[in-house]
Amino acid sequence: MNTSALKPLVIDVDDSLLRTDMLLESFWTALGKDTPSALRATWDHFSDRARVKHEMASISDLDVARLPLRDEVVTIAREAIDEGREVILASGSDQLLVNRLAERLELPGDHLASDSVVNLTGTRKKNALVERFGKDGFDYIGDSAIDLRVWSDAAKAYAVGPTRRILNGLKELKKPVQVIPGGWRFLDLVKALRPHQWIKNVLLLLPLIAAHRTDTTGLGAVLLAMIAFSLAASSIYIVNDLMDLDADRQHEKKRHRPFAAGVVPIRIGMLTSVLLGVTALAISAAVDWKLCALVAIYMTLSFSYSVILKRQRWVDIWVLAILYTLRVVAGGVAADVAASGWLIAFVFPVFMALGCVKRLTELSRAKNRKRLPGRAYAKRDRLDLLNMSIVSAMNANIIFLTYTYSETAYRLYAGIWELRWCVIPISAWFFRMISTGWNGSQDYDPIVFAIRDRTGLVLSVIVVLGLLNAAAWVQ
Repeated sequence: MNTSALKPLVIDVDDSLLRTDMLLESFWTALGKDTPSALRATWDHFSDRARVKHEMASISDLDVARLPLRDEVVTIAREAIDEGREVILASGSDQLLVNRLAERLELPGDHLASDSVVNLTGTRKKNALVERFGKDGFDYIGDSAIDLRVWSDAAKAYAVGPTRRILNGLKELKKPVQVIPGGWRFLDLVKALRPHQWIKNVLLLLPLIAAHRTDTTGLGAVLLAMIAFSLAASSIYIVNDLMDLDADRQHEKKRHRPFAAGVVPIRIGMLTSVLLGVTALAISAAVDWKLCALVAIYMTLSFSYSVILKRQRWVDIWVLAILYTLRVVAGGVAADVAASGWLIAFVFPVFMALGCVKRLTELSRAKNRKRLPGRAYAKRDRLDLLNMSIVSAMNANIIFLTYTYSETAYRLYAGIWELRWCVIPISAWFFRMISTGWNGSQDYDPIVFAIRDRTGLVLSVIVVLGLLNAAAWVQ
């Protein structure tokens, strides 16, 4: 075969060779690594795409080794190499990152990319390729409508997940076309919202239950508040996943999350996060402006947690406990019933204990003694976390028992001793949660584990029945 007659294969990188976008990857990585610098660079050079890409690449120092590849494109590239064809990357991403990706794939040659001055997309990319290879002197793999400009001067077009508009444009160009599967599924986006986590928002019902309120008006308002908190939480879950892309790719389970795996585009996640947040604020404002303020505080604190606080030892656990406690306060605001100081004092150490259990589980299942990716804990912290979880559980039990001697308890419960006996299954539940976390036999989220664990559910039912029995004595 005369390999000199074979045309080079040129491959676009973002959303073509990769199942992700390196500009957005580097932005979110930079945001987590050096938030002030990332925001300042974005603000200062917002209208200069080439400069923004260069600054983000420099600040993030993105590790391209774990970026998700599109296997079909990699296969085409390998086949081209076996045929003796030159394979060149041509990308709008920064040259530094493109060169690193080429090294990862063992692709020699002079690859084309943006620098701090030129944003190599669309017509600029086409002109650079025509200058090097000539008109119709190369085959090109791309994915977006702007690539039609490049395909117009390519010999053959490889289209990744093309839309109808792109297919119509290629038809007008009258070029040989090979379609490569791409796109994303709505169900994968739903998975990124973590709807199973919405069960946590039953905490908003606690003030109603604690006050023995059963009116439909209060219940309806709390249900709307639960919807608002569910949407707000999903909005921040997306942000958290985007901040943790590299850390999640090093995790045995989290690497399958939609954004880490590249099955849902980052830009779709960003848009969805904004829409969910705005909707959450609108719903909560329709219930009560104070509830809207609490949702805003929850989202702000959650965002701060995602950006920096989750990397602070012990601070992250305090913040998690505060976020859960905010739900209880919000439930009281929505139902227009004051959340009892006793209730707040009880639930906070409960969530402190569960926050410790969460980290304890992660460390127990870690495969080495290094710090957890994106966290401030290592194996050596297991005993400290165990002690803190036990102390928090003891505090919760002490507060519960102290409550049973209060005037509030005597007013709401006639069966005080029945109420006091509930501390036994509560203690057993804590022991179950802490011991399974220590053994690493939990899910990575203790709340999810708690709602699936049969033993824990039995203990929870015993507590609920005990509370109902104690309340039934009231005349």
